Amino acid sequence: MSPTSHRLGDAGPRADSRVGSAEPARARPARRLDAPTLSVVVPLYNEAPNLEELYSEIVTALAGTSFEVVFVDDGSTDGSRETLRELHARDERVRAIGFRRNFGKTAALAAGFRAARGELVVTLDADLQDDPAEIPSLLHRLEEGADLVAAWRSERHDPWTKRLPSRIFNWVVAATTGISIHDFNCGLKLYRREVTQDLKLYGELHRFIPVLAHWKGYRVAELPVQHRPRRHGRSKYGLRRLLAGLLDFVKVLFLTHYLYRPLRLFGSAGLLVLLAGVGLGAYLTALRLFGETIGRRPLLTLCILLVLAGLQLISTGLIGEMLHHVSFRPEEEYSVDEVLSSD
Repeated sequence: MSPTSHRLGDAGPRADSRVGSAEPARARPARRLDAPTLSVVVPLYNEAPNLEELYSEIVTALAGTSFEVVFVDDGSTDGSRETLRELHARDERVRAIGFRRNFGKTAALAAGFRAARGELVVTLDADLQDDPAEIPSLLHRLEEGADLVAAWRSERHDPWTKRLPSRIFNWVVAATTGISIHDFNCGLKLYRREVTQDLKLYGELHRFIPVLAHWKGYRVAELPVQHRPRRHGRSKYGLRRLLAGLLDFVKVLFLTHYLYRPLRLFGSAGLLVLLAGVGLGAYLTALRLFGETIGRRPLLTLCILLVLAGLQLISTGLIGEMLHHVSFRPEEEYSVDEVLSSD
């Protein structure tokens, strides 16, 4: 069987152009009979010096396994595209998707998930810091009953400018969500196919994939793995990610806890603010009854602001509930694991 001749940017039949969209389980196409068991999805940006070695390590680690490698070039400008063409021509198990420009890691993962044909999907970064030799261990951990296995870089070989923001980020996310894993953002993860098909990825949500999967009801586990120093190129991340990551986390908390119940968030906050305003108004009223002048008191202005702010928050929650009612989709309210039927 000769390698396919379509352009690098094509990943088989043209898919829906909406990156990260997920169809209901009943609408997914059937798995092809010649599809591999495992799909290795590798997002990359300007990693040309690493690609040949990474490919060789993946082939060695997965010897005897039915697999494919899906490289997603996120708009590289350093010759990565040419290297991918050479790998594809040499090995038909290598597939590649090329973006017209840099869209970000979340978009690259979403495209890779859509293109992957295996029943199991593993992701790893192209910087050679993730060791493909760890994949068999992840597979063994998955067989113990997990749906997603996240690698834990217990001994990271990165500068402090990456380790410190990551440690803060992981602590905040674990403490807030209750998911007891240590490393949310490691690129090395193993998924069952249904997990990747059930996730809606956009923006920078790749950092929170374990959170989103856990919220859907999937079983999330972790496994300590070896982490290697970066050999070529330079990191694309640093301290500036910390603030962006925390802001994204606020978004994820809203999506996972209040997306379908906006009144619980805005209504609760609005009710507290409104009660504070009403209580302050009662205090000022009592002062007025005892003959004190309150017209020039700053507390009167604060009282009015609290009442108005409370009413606005409650109104925002009610509007959110109405919008949810209009756009309601039953299949988005739950995630089905198994169906037993005599039909």
